[in-house]
Amino acid sequence: MLTVGGWTLVSRMLGFGRDMLIAALIGTGPIADAFFVALKLPNLFRRLFGEGAFNAAFIPAFSGLLQTEGLASAKRFAEEALAVMTFWLGIMTIGGEIFMPQLMLVLAPGFAADPAKFELAIDLSRITFPYLILICLAALVSGVLNGFDRFTAASASYVLFNIISIGCMIWLTPYVPTIGHALSWGVTLSGVAQLGLLMLAVRRSGMALAIPWPRLTPQMRLLMRRMAPGILGAGVTQLNLAVDVIISSLLPAGTVSVLYFADRVQQLPLGVIGTAVGTALLPLLSRQVRAGEALAAISTLNRAMEYALFLTLPAALALMICCYPIVLVLFGRGEFTPESVLFSSQCLAAYAFGLPAFVLIKVLAPAFFARGDTSGPVKIGSACVVLNLCLNVAFMVPLAHVGPALATSIAAICNVTGLAAVLMRRGHLRPDQQLQRRVGGMIAASVTMGLVLLVMRHMLFGMESHGIFRMISLVGLIIGGMVTYAAAAQAFGAYRLRDVTSMMFRRRLRRTDGSAITSVPTIET
Repeated sequence: MLTVGGWTLVSRMLGFGRDMLIAALIGTGPIADAFFVALKLPNLFRRLFGEGAFNAAFIPAFSGLLQTEGLASAKRFAEEALAVMTFWLGIMTIGGEIFMPQLMLVLAPGFAADPAKFELAIDLSRITFPYLILICLAALVSGVLNGFDRFTAASASYVLFNIISIGCMIWLTPYVPTIGHALSWGVTLSGVAQLGLLMLAVRRSGMALAIPWPRLTPQMRLLMRRMAPGILGAGVTQLNLAVDVIISSLLPAGTVSVLYFADRVQQLPLGVIGTAVGTALLPLLSRQVRAGEALAAISTLNRAMEYALFLTLPAALALMICCYPIVLVLFGRGEFTPESVLFSSQCLAAYAFGLPAFVLIKVLAPAFFARGDTSGPVKIGSACVVLNLCLNVAFMVPLAHVGPALATSIAAICNVTGLAAVLMRRGHLRPDQQLQRRVGGMIAASVTMGLVLLVMRHMLFGMESHGIFRMISLVGLIIGGMVTYAAAAQAFGAYRLRDVTSMMFRRRLRRTDGSAITSVPTIET
Protein backbone atom coordinates (compact mmCIF):
# COMPACT_ATOMS: atom_id res chain seq x y z
CA MET A 1 0.00 0.00 0.00
CA LEU A 2 2.85 2.40 0.81
CA THR A 3 4.55 1.68 -2.52
CA VAL A 4 1.41 2.08 -4.63
CA GLY A 5 0.15 5.03 -2.61
CA GLY A 6 3.51 6.81 -2.72
CA TRP A 7 3.87 6.61 -6.48
CA THR A 8 0.19 7.48 -6.95
CA LEU A 9 0.74 10.56 -4.81
CA VAL A 10 3.65 11.65 -7.02
CA SER A 11 1.49 11.11 -10.11
CA ARG A 12 -1.43 13.04 -8.62
CA MET A 13 0.79 15.99 -7.67
CA LEU A 14 2.15 16.14 -11.21
CA GLY A 15 -1.45 15.87 -12.39
CA PHE A 16 -2.32 18.94 -10.36
CA GLY A 17 0.49 20.79 -12.11
CA ARG A 18 -0.92 19.73 -15.48
CA ASP A 19 -4.48 20.71 -14.50
CA MET A 20 -3.34 24.07 -13.16
CA LEU A 21 -1.81 24.79 -16.58
CA ILE A 22 -5.00 23.66 -18.34
CA ALA A 23 -7.16 25.80 -16.06
CA ALA A 24 -5.00 28.87 -16.62
CA LEU A 25 -4.71 28.46 -20.40
CA ILE A 26 -8.18 27.29 -21.47
CA GLY A 27 -10.34 27.53 -18.33
CA THR A 28 -13.78 25.92 -18.62
CA GLY A 29 -14.47 26.85 -22.25
CA PRO A 30 -15.37 24.70 -25.28
CA ILE A 31 -11.82 23.43 -25.88
CA ALA A 32 -11.61 22.24 -22.28
CA ASP A 33 -15.03 20.56 -22.48
CA ALA A 34 -14.08 18.79 -25.72
CA PHE A 35 -10.72 17.58 -24.39
CA PHE A 36 -12.13 16.29 -21.10
CA VAL A 37 -14.72 14.25 -22.96
CA ALA A 38 -11.99 12.96 -25.32
CA LEU A 39 -9.97 11.97 -22.26
CA LYS A 40 -12.97 10.42 -20.53
CA LEU A 41 -13.75 8.01 -23.37
CA PRO A 42 -10.54 5.88 -23.42
CA ASN A 43 -10.20 6.26 -19.64
CA LEU A 44 -13.68 4.83 -19.15
CA PHE A 45 -12.86 1.76 -21.25
CA ARG A 46 -9.43 1.51 -19.63
CA ARG A 47 -10.86 1.47 -16.12
CA LEU A 48 -13.59 -0.97 -17.05
CA PHE A 49 -11.59 -3.43 -19.18
CA GLY A 50 -8.03 -2.78 -18.01
CA GLU A 51 -8.15 -1.99 -14.30
CA GLY A 52 -11.63 -3.22 -13.46
CA ALA A 53 -13.04 -6.31 -15.10
CA PHE A 54 -9.73 -7.66 -16.37
CA ASN A 55 -7.77 -7.30 -13.15
CA ALA A 56 -10.68 -8.70 -11.16
CA ALA A 57 -10.61 -11.88 -13.24
CA PHE A 58 -6.93 -12.11 -14.20
CA ILE A 59 -5.01 -11.45 -10.97
CA PRO A 60 -6.75 -14.13 -8.84
CA ALA A 61 -6.26 -16.71 -11.61
CA PHE A 62 -2.64 -15.73 -12.25
CA SER A 63 -1.77 -15.64 -8.52
CA GLY A 64 -3.47 -19.01 -8.04
CA LEU A 65 -1.51 -20.62 -10.88
CA LEU A 66 1.70 -19.13 -9.57
CA GLN A 67 0.96 -20.55 -6.13
CA THR A 68 -0.19 -24.03 -7.18
CA GLU A 69 1.33 -24.88 -10.61
CA GLY A 70 4.45 -22.74 -10.78
CA LEU A 71 6.05 -20.15 -13.02
CA ALA A 72 5.76 -21.88 -16.40
CA SER A 73 2.00 -22.40 -16.16
CA ALA A 74 1.42 -18.83 -14.97
CA LYS A 75 3.57 -17.46 -17.82
CA ARG A 76 1.64 -19.44 -20.44
CA PHE A 77 -1.65 -18.15 -19.03
CA ALA A 78 -0.41 -14.53 -19.09
CA GLU A 79 0.75 -14.82 -22.72
CA GLU A 80 -2.58 -16.33 -23.82
CA ALA A 81 -4.40 -13.44 -22.10
CA LEU A 82 -2.07 -10.91 -23.74
CA ALA A 83 -2.80 -12.34 -27.20
CA VAL A 84 -6.58 -12.42 -26.73
CA MET A 85 -6.68 -8.89 -25.30
CA THR A 86 -4.51 -7.52 -28.11
CA PHE A 87 -6.86 -9.01 -30.70
CA TRP A 88 -10.14 -7.83 -29.20
CA LEU A 89 -8.89 -4.42 -28.08
CA GLY A 90 -7.44 -3.86 -31.56
CA ILE A 91 -10.86 -4.48 -33.10
CA MET A 92 -12.48 -2.21 -30.51
CA THR A 93 -9.99 0.58 -31.19
CA ILE A 94 -10.54 0.43 -34.95
CA GLY A 95 -14.30 0.40 -34.43
CA GLY A 96 -14.08 3.39 -32.11
CA GLU A 97 -12.11 5.38 -34.67
CA ILE A 98 -14.69 4.66 -37.36
CA PHE A 99 -17.81 5.22 -35.27
CA MET A 100 -16.55 8.08 -33.11
CA PRO A 101 -19.39 10.47 -34.12
CA GLN A 102 -21.96 7.92 -32.94
CA LEU A 103 -20.01 7.30 -29.71
CA MET A 104 -19.93 11.03 -29.08
CA LEU A 105 -23.69 11.25 -29.46
CA VAL A 106 -23.98 8.69 -26.66
CA LEU A 107 -21.34 10.08 -24.30
CA ALA A 108 -21.93 13.81 -24.82
CA PRO A 109 -25.30 14.27 -26.56
CA GLY A 110 -25.51 17.91 -25.47
CA PHE A 111 -22.50 18.81 -27.63
CA ALA A 112 -24.56 18.21 -30.78
CA ALA A 113 -26.22 21.60 -30.23
CA ASP A 114 -22.84 23.25 -30.93
CA PRO A 115 -21.46 21.79 -34.21
CA ALA A 116 -17.96 23.28 -33.79
CA LYS A 117 -17.63 21.88 -30.28
CA PHE A 118 -19.04 18.52 -31.38
CA GLU A 119 -16.54 18.21 -34.26
CA LEU A 120 -13.65 19.23 -32.01
CA ALA A 121 -14.63 16.56 -29.47
CA ILE A 122 -14.68 13.94 -32.25
CA ASP A 123 -11.25 15.00 -33.54
CA LEU A 124 -9.67 14.96 -30.09
CA SER A 125 -11.30 11.62 -29.20
CA ARG A 126 -9.90 10.00 -32.35
CA ILE A 127 -6.44 11.10 -31.25
CA THR A 128 -6.83 9.80 -27.68
CA PHE A 129 -8.70 6.55 -28.40
CA PRO A 130 -5.60 4.41 -29.18
CA TYR A 131 -4.68 5.00 -25.53
CA LEU A 132 -7.33 2.35 -24.82
CA ILE A 133 -5.40 -0.61 -26.24
CA LEU A 134 -2.04 0.65 -24.96
CA ILE A 135 -3.13 1.17 -21.37
CA CYS A 136 -5.25 -1.99 -21.19
CA LEU A 137 -2.23 -4.06 -22.25
CA ALA A 138 -0.21 -2.12 -19.68
CA ALA A 139 -2.81 -3.12 -17.06
CA LEU A 140 -2.30 -6.79 -17.98
CA VAL A 141 1.47 -6.49 -17.55
CA SER A 142 0.87 -4.63 -14.27
CA GLY A 143 -1.29 -7.56 -13.13
CA VAL A 144 1.61 -9.94 -13.80
CA LEU A 145 3.97 -7.76 -11.78
CA ASN A 146 1.43 -7.44 -8.95
CA GLY A 147 1.12 -11.23 -8.89
CA PHE A 148 4.85 -11.30 -8.07
CA ASP A 149 4.31 -8.69 -5.32
CA ARG A 150 6.15 -6.15 -7.47
CA PHE A 151 4.21 -2.89 -7.36
CA THR A 152 6.78 -0.17 -8.05
CA ALA A 153 6.95 -0.17 -11.87
CA ALA A 154 3.17 -0.49 -12.30
CA SER A 155 2.56 2.43 -9.94
CA ALA A 156 5.40 4.58 -11.27
CA SER A 157 4.27 4.19 -14.88
CA TYR A 158 1.36 6.58 -14.34
CA VAL A 159 3.83 9.36 -13.58
CA LEU A 160 4.78 9.25 -17.28
CA PHE A 161 1.22 10.22 -18.25
CA ASN A 162 1.44 13.58 -16.52
CA ILE A 163 5.06 14.29 -17.49
CA ILE A 164 4.37 13.67 -21.19
CA SER A 165 1.07 15.60 -21.07
CA ILE A 166 2.80 18.64 -19.58
CA GLY A 167 5.61 18.39 -22.12
CA CYS A 168 3.21 18.23 -25.07
CA MET A 169 1.16 21.14 -23.72
CA ILE A 170 4.29 23.30 -23.50
CA TRP A 171 6.24 22.28 -26.61
CA LEU A 172 3.73 20.76 -29.06
CA THR A 173 1.00 23.42 -28.88
CA PRO A 174 2.62 25.79 -31.46
CA TYR A 175 2.54 23.02 -34.08
CA VAL A 176 -1.10 21.86 -33.72
CA PRO A 177 -4.45 23.68 -34.07
CA THR A 178 -5.26 23.99 -30.33
CA ILE A 179 -3.95 23.16 -26.87
CA GLY A 180 -6.60 20.43 -26.85
CA HIS A 181 -4.85 18.71 -29.77
CA ALA A 182 -1.48 18.89 -27.99
CA LEU A 183 -2.97 17.41 -24.82
CA SER A 184 -4.67 14.64 -26.81
CA TRP A 185 -1.42 13.62 -28.51
CA GLY A 186 0.19 13.61 -25.07
CA VAL A 187 -2.38 11.06 -23.88
CA THR A 188 -1.58 8.57 -26.64
CA LEU A 189 2.19 9.06 -26.47
CA SER A 190 2.06 8.45 -22.72
CA GLY A 191 0.34 5.12 -23.37
CA VAL A 192 3.27 4.04 -25.57
CA ALA A 193 5.74 5.05 -22.86
CA GLN A 194 3.82 3.32 -20.04
CA LEU A 195 3.50 0.03 -21.92
CA GLY A 196 7.18 0.12 -22.87
CA LEU A 197 8.28 0.71 -19.26
CA LEU A 198 6.13 -2.15 -17.95
CA MET A 199 7.28 -4.62 -20.62
CA LEU A 200 10.86 -3.82 -19.60
CA ALA A 201 9.99 -4.32 -15.91
CA VAL A 202 8.32 -7.68 -16.46
CA ARG A 203 11.29 -8.84 -18.55
CA ARG A 204 13.63 -7.89 -15.71
CA SER A 205 11.45 -9.87 -13.28
CA GLY A 206 12.27 -13.04 -15.20
CA MET A 207 9.03 -13.41 -17.17
CA ALA A 208 9.55 -11.98 -20.65
CA LEU A 209 6.11 -12.08 -22.29
CA ALA A 210 5.60 -13.01 -25.95
CA ILE A 211 2.37 -12.60 -27.92
CA PRO A 212 1.29 -15.96 -29.41
CA TRP A 213 -1.55 -16.41 -31.90
CA PRO A 214 -4.80 -15.70 -30.01
CA ARG A 215 -6.70 -18.87 -29.04
CA LEU A 216 -9.81 -19.29 -26.91
CA THR A 217 -8.45 -22.01 -24.65
CA PRO A 218 -10.58 -23.26 -21.73
CA GLN A 219 -8.68 -20.94 -19.40
CA MET A 220 -9.33 -17.97 -21.70
CA ARG A 221 -13.04 -18.82 -21.94
CA LEU A 222 -13.22 -18.91 -18.14
CA LEU A 223 -11.33 -15.62 -17.93
CA MET A 224 -13.71 -13.93 -20.36
CA ARG A 225 -16.78 -15.33 -18.59
CA ARG A 226 -15.52 -13.83 -15.36
CA MET A 227 -14.67 -10.55 -17.07
CA ALA A 228 -18.13 -10.02 -18.56
CA PRO A 229 -20.02 -9.39 -15.32
CA GLY A 230 -16.95 -7.76 -13.79
CA ILE A 231 -17.20 -4.95 -16.34
CA LEU A 232 -20.12 -3.62 -14.33
CA GLY A 233 -19.20 -5.02 -10.93
CA ALA A 234 -15.69 -3.53 -10.82
CA GLY A 235 -16.39 -0.44 -12.90
CA VAL A 236 -19.68 0.77 -11.47
CA THR A 237 -18.01 3.97 -10.21
CA GLN A 238 -16.71 4.66 -13.73
CA LEU A 239 -20.11 4.00 -15.26
CA ASN A 240 -21.62 6.43 -12.78
CA LEU A 241 -19.04 9.04 -13.79
CA ALA A 242 -19.89 8.40 -17.45
CA VAL A 243 -23.54 9.10 -16.62
CA ASP A 244 -22.34 12.37 -15.05
CA VAL A 245 -20.68 13.33 -18.37
CA ILE A 246 -23.82 12.54 -20.35
CA ILE A 247 -26.00 14.64 -18.05
CA SER A 248 -23.47 17.47 -17.71
CA SER A 249 -23.20 17.77 -21.51
CA LEU A 250 -26.90 18.69 -21.44
CA LEU A 251 -26.31 21.40 -18.83
CA PRO A 252 -24.89 24.90 -19.55
CA ALA A 253 -21.53 25.15 -21.33
CA GLY A 254 -18.57 24.61 -19.04
CA THR A 255 -20.29 22.11 -16.74
CA VAL A 256 -18.16 19.21 -18.03
CA SER A 257 -15.00 21.15 -17.18
CA VAL A 258 -16.27 22.29 -13.78
CA LEU A 259 -17.00 18.67 -12.82
CA TYR A 260 -13.64 17.52 -14.20
CA PHE A 261 -11.60 19.90 -12.03
CA ALA A 262 -13.64 18.97 -8.93
CA ASP A 263 -13.17 15.27 -9.65
CA ARG A 264 -9.43 15.74 -10.10
CA VAL A 265 -9.10 17.09 -6.56
CA GLN A 266 -11.07 14.24 -4.97
CA GLN A 267 -9.09 11.77 -7.07
CA LEU A 268 -6.02 12.56 -4.93
CA PRO A 269 -7.26 10.69 -1.82
CA LEU A 270 -9.26 8.25 -3.93
CA GLY A 271 -6.23 7.30 -6.01
CA VAL A 272 -3.64 7.36 -3.24
CA ILE A 273 -5.78 5.44 -0.73
CA GLY A 274 -8.37 3.48 -2.70
CA THR A 275 -6.16 2.35 -5.57
CA ALA A 276 -3.31 1.49 -3.22
CA VAL A 277 -5.46 -0.64 -0.92
CA GLY A 278 -7.30 -2.38 -3.76
CA THR A 279 -4.12 -3.10 -5.74
CA ALA A 280 -2.24 -4.51 -2.76
CA LEU A 281 -5.26 -6.41 -1.39
CA LEU A 282 -6.37 -8.53 -4.36
CA PRO A 283 -3.24 -10.71 -4.83
CA LEU A 284 -2.96 -11.33 -1.07
CA LEU A 285 -6.65 -12.22 -0.66
CA SER A 286 -6.46 -14.48 -3.71
CA ARG A 287 -3.58 -16.47 -2.23
CA GLN A 288 -5.25 -16.71 1.18
CA VAL A 289 -8.52 -17.93 -0.33
CA ARG A 290 -6.72 -20.43 -2.59
CA ALA A 291 -4.79 -21.74 0.45
CA GLY A 292 -8.02 -22.17 2.46
CA GLU A 293 -7.08 -19.51 5.03
CA ALA A 294 -10.59 -18.12 5.59
CA LEU A 295 -9.87 -16.43 8.92
CA ALA A 296 -6.72 -14.80 7.56
CA ALA A 297 -8.69 -13.45 4.59
CA ILE A 298 -11.32 -11.94 6.92
CA SER A 299 -8.60 -10.37 9.08
CA THR A 300 -6.87 -8.97 5.99
CA LEU A 301 -10.13 -7.35 4.85
CA ASN A 302 -10.70 -5.81 8.29
CA ARG A 303 -7.25 -4.27 8.36
CA ALA A 304 -7.63 -2.96 4.80
CA MET A 305 -10.90 -1.25 5.79
CA GLU A 306 -9.23 0.15 8.89
CA TYR A 307 -6.29 1.63 6.94
CA ALA A 308 -8.59 3.04 4.26
CA LEU A 309 -11.01 4.70 6.67
CA PHE A 310 -8.20 6.11 8.81
CA LEU A 311 -7.15 8.30 5.88
CA THR A 312 -10.42 8.67 4.01
CA LEU A 313 -12.75 9.95 6.75
CA PRO A 314 -10.65 13.05 7.56
CA ALA A 315 -9.91 13.62 3.87
CA ALA A 316 -13.63 13.69 3.02
CA LEU A 317 -14.50 16.12 5.82
CA ALA A 318 -11.51 18.35 5.04
CA LEU A 319 -12.44 18.55 1.34
CA MET A 320 -16.02 19.49 2.19
CA ILE A 321 -14.92 22.23 4.60
CA CYS A 322 -12.02 23.58 2.55
CA CYS A 323 -13.39 23.04 -0.96
CA TYR A 324 -13.40 26.73 -1.93
CA PRO A 325 -9.84 27.58 -0.76
CA ILE A 326 -8.49 24.43 -2.44
CA VAL A 327 -10.05 25.15 -5.84
CA LEU A 328 -9.21 28.87 -5.57
CA VAL A 329 -5.50 28.23 -4.93
CA LEU A 330 -5.10 25.36 -7.40
CA PHE A 331 -7.04 26.70 -10.38
CA GLY A 332 -8.21 30.28 -9.71
CA ARG A 333 -6.13 32.14 -12.25
CA GLY A 334 -6.03 33.03 -15.95
CA GLU A 335 -9.10 31.78 -17.83
CA PHE A 336 -10.49 30.03 -14.73
CA THR A 337 -12.96 32.68 -13.57
CA PRO A 338 -14.30 33.32 -10.02
CA GLU A 339 -17.59 31.77 -11.13
CA SER A 340 -15.73 28.63 -12.24
CA VAL A 341 -14.00 28.50 -8.83
CA LEU A 342 -17.33 28.71 -7.01
CA PHE A 343 -19.07 26.09 -9.17
CA SER A 344 -16.15 23.68 -9.09
CA SER A 345 -15.78 23.96 -5.30
CA GLN A 346 -19.47 23.16 -4.87
CA CYS A 347 -19.04 20.04 -7.01
CA LEU A 348 -15.96 19.08 -4.99
CA ALA A 349 -17.95 19.18 -1.75
CA ALA A 350 -20.58 16.92 -3.31
CA TYR A 351 -17.95 14.42 -4.53
CA ALA A 352 -16.20 14.48 -1.13
CA PHE A 353 -19.44 13.43 0.56
CA GLY A 354 -19.13 10.04 -1.14
CA LEU A 355 -15.33 9.69 -0.88
CA PRO A 356 -15.32 7.04 1.90
CA ALA A 357 -17.79 4.98 -0.13
CA PHE A 358 -15.70 5.31 -3.32
CA VAL A 359 -12.66 3.97 -1.44
CA LEU A 360 -14.51 1.18 0.37
CA ILE A 361 -15.84 -0.11 -2.95
CA LYS A 362 -12.21 -0.66 -3.98
CA VAL A 363 -11.62 -2.48 -0.67
CA LEU A 364 -14.70 -4.72 -0.67
CA ALA A 365 -14.81 -5.64 -4.38
CA PRO A 366 -11.55 -7.71 -4.16
CA ALA A 367 -13.24 -9.90 -1.53
CA PHE A 368 -15.59 -11.07 -4.31
CA PHE A 369 -12.96 -11.24 -7.04
CA ALA A 370 -10.49 -13.22 -4.93
CA ARG A 371 -13.10 -15.99 -4.73
CA GLY A 372 -13.67 -16.00 -8.48
CA ASP A 373 -17.00 -14.20 -8.05
CA THR A 374 -17.17 -11.39 -10.59
CA SER A 375 -20.94 -11.66 -10.96
CA GLY A 376 -21.82 -11.03 -7.30
CA PRO A 377 -21.30 -7.24 -7.39
CA VAL A 378 -23.18 -6.94 -10.69
CA LYS A 379 -26.66 -7.02 -9.19
CA ILE A 380 -25.72 -4.28 -6.76
CA GLY A 381 -23.80 -2.36 -9.40
CA SER A 382 -26.65 -2.47 -11.91
CA ALA A 383 -29.10 -1.09 -9.37
CA CYS A 384 -26.66 1.69 -8.46
CA VAL A 385 -26.14 2.74 -12.09
CA VAL A 386 -29.90 3.01 -12.53
CA LEU A 387 -30.16 4.91 -9.23
CA ASN A 388 -27.43 7.31 -10.34
CA LEU A 389 -29.19 8.00 -13.62
CA CYS A 390 -32.50 8.63 -11.87
CA LEU A 391 -30.88 10.95 -9.33
CA ASN A 392 -29.06 12.82 -12.10
CA VAL A 393 -32.34 13.49 -13.87
CA ALA A 394 -34.03 14.47 -10.60
CA PHE A 395 -31.21 16.84 -9.60
CA MET A 396 -30.69 18.35 -13.07
CA VAL A 397 -32.94 21.38 -12.65
CA PRO A 398 -32.80 22.17 -8.90
CA LEU A 399 -29.07 21.51 -8.35
CA ALA A 400 -27.65 22.13 -11.88
CA HIS A 401 -23.87 21.45 -11.91
CA VAL A 402 -23.88 19.99 -8.37
CA GLY A 403 -26.47 17.34 -9.31
CA PRO A 404 -24.18 14.86 -11.15
CA ALA A 405 -21.57 14.91 -8.36
CA LEU A 406 -24.11 14.44 -5.56
CA ALA A 407 -25.92 11.69 -7.48
CA THR A 408 -22.66 9.80 -7.96
CA SER A 409 -21.84 10.05 -4.24
CA ILE A 410 -25.25 8.77 -3.16
CA ALA A 411 -25.03 5.88 -5.63
CA ALA A 412 -21.57 4.98 -4.26
CA ILE A 413 -22.88 4.92 -0.69
CA CYS A 414 -25.69 2.57 -1.74
CA ASN A 415 -23.21 0.42 -3.65
CA VAL A 416 -20.80 -0.09 -0.75
CA THR A 417 -23.69 -0.78 1.61
CA GLY A 418 -24.91 -3.53 -0.68
CA LEU A 419 -21.44 -5.07 -1.08
CA ALA A 420 -20.89 -5.12 2.69
CA ALA A 421 -24.31 -6.67 3.33
CA VAL A 422 -23.69 -9.52 0.87
CA LEU A 423 -20.19 -10.24 2.22
CA MET A 424 -21.48 -10.30 5.80
CA ARG A 425 -24.32 -12.63 4.87
CA ARG A 426 -21.82 -15.03 3.25
CA GLY A 427 -19.50 -14.88 6.25
CA HIS A 428 -16.65 -13.24 4.32
CA LEU A 429 -16.81 -9.98 6.27
CA ARG A 430 -17.01 -9.77 10.05
CA PRO A 431 -15.94 -6.38 11.47
CA ASP A 432 -13.84 -7.24 14.53
CA GLN A 433 -13.63 -5.30 17.79
CA GLN A 434 -10.44 -3.51 16.77
CA LEU A 435 -12.06 -2.16 13.58
CA GLN A 436 -15.20 -1.02 15.41
CA ARG A 437 -13.24 0.62 18.22
CA ARG A 438 -10.84 2.41 15.92
CA VAL A 439 -13.50 3.65 13.50
CA GLY A 440 -15.22 5.34 16.46
CA GLY A 441 -11.93 7.04 17.29
CA MET A 442 -11.48 8.08 13.64
CA ILE A 443 -14.90 9.74 13.57
CA ALA A 444 -14.23 11.64 16.81
CA ALA A 445 -10.80 12.74 15.57
CA SER A 446 -12.22 13.84 12.20
CA VAL A 447 -14.91 15.97 13.86
CA THR A 448 -12.24 17.59 16.05
CA MET A 449 -10.14 18.32 12.98
CA GLY A 450 -13.18 19.71 11.17
CA LEU A 451 -13.90 22.21 13.94
CA VAL A 452 -10.29 23.41 13.87
CA LEU A 453 -10.39 23.73 10.06
CA LEU A 454 -13.55 25.85 10.22
CA VAL A 455 -11.83 28.31 12.55
CA MET A 456 -8.60 28.32 10.53
CA ARG A 457 -10.43 28.79 7.22
CA HIS A 458 -12.23 31.85 8.59
CA MET A 459 -8.96 33.29 9.89
CA LEU A 460 -6.83 32.57 6.80
CA PHE A 461 -9.37 33.14 4.01
CA GLY A 462 -11.75 35.56 5.68
CA MET A 463 -10.08 38.53 4.02
CA GLU A 464 -9.05 39.18 0.43
CA SER A 465 -5.61 37.85 -0.46
CA HIS A 466 -3.69 37.08 -3.65
CA GLY A 467 -0.91 34.97 -5.13
CA ILE A 468 1.64 33.56 -2.77
CA PHE A 469 -0.37 34.55 0.33
CA ARG A 470 -3.25 32.33 -0.76
CA MET A 471 -0.88 29.41 -1.28
CA ILE A 472 0.78 29.92 2.10
CA SER A 473 -2.65 30.08 3.73
CA LEU A 474 -3.73 26.82 2.09
CA VAL A 475 -0.51 25.10 3.17
CA GLY A 476 -1.15 26.35 6.71
CA LEU A 477 -4.70 25.02 6.54
CA ILE A 478 -3.49 21.58 5.38
CA ILE A 479 -0.72 21.33 7.99
CA GLY A 480 -3.08 22.48 10.74
CA GLY A 481 -5.64 19.86 9.77
CA MET A 482 -3.06 17.06 9.55
CA VAL A 483 -1.48 17.87 12.92
CA THR A 484 -4.86 18.16 14.60
CA TYR A 485 -6.08 14.87 13.20
CA ALA A 486 -2.87 13.03 14.07
CA ALA A 487 -3.01 14.25 17.68
CA ALA A 488 -6.76 13.68 18.05
CA ALA A 489 -6.59 10.22 16.46
CA GLN A 490 -3.91 9.19 18.97
CA ALA A 491 -5.96 10.62 21.84
CA PHE A 492 -9.19 8.92 20.75
CA GLY A 493 -7.53 5.56 20.06
CA ALA A 494 -7.87 5.59 16.27
CA TYR A 495 -4.30 4.34 15.98
CA ARG A 496 -1.24 3.70 18.11
CA LEU A 497 2.03 5.32 17.11
CA ARG A 498 3.86 2.22 18.31
CA ASP A 499 2.02 0.08 15.71
CA VAL A 500 2.97 2.44 12.87
CA THR A 501 6.66 2.56 13.78
CA SER A 502 6.70 -1.23 14.25
CA MET A 503 5.22 -1.75 10.76
CA MET A 504 7.78 0.58 9.16
CA PHE A 505 10.62 -1.16 11.02
CA ARG A 506 9.48 -4.57 9.76
CA ARG A 507 9.27 -3.21 6.21
CA ARG A 508 12.84 -1.91 6.43
CA LEU A 509 14.08 -5.25 7.75
CA ARG A 510 12.41 -7.11 4.87
CA ARG A 511 14.08 -4.81 2.35
CA THR A 512 17.46 -5.23 4.08
CA ASP A 513 17.54 -9.04 4.23
CA GLY A 514 15.99 -9.43 0.76
CA SER A 515 13.25 -11.80 1.94
CA ALA A 516 10.56 -9.77 0.15
CA ILE A 517 12.26 -10.18 -3.23
CA THR A 518 11.30 -13.65 -4.42
CA SER A 519 10.22 -15.21 -7.68
CA VAL A 520 7.08 -16.71 -6.17
CA PRO A 521 5.53 -14.61 -3.40
CA THR A 522 5.16 -16.10 0.06
CA ILE A 523 2.04 -15.82 2.20
CA GLU A 524 2.47 -13.59 5.21
CA THR A 525 0.39 -13.99 8.34
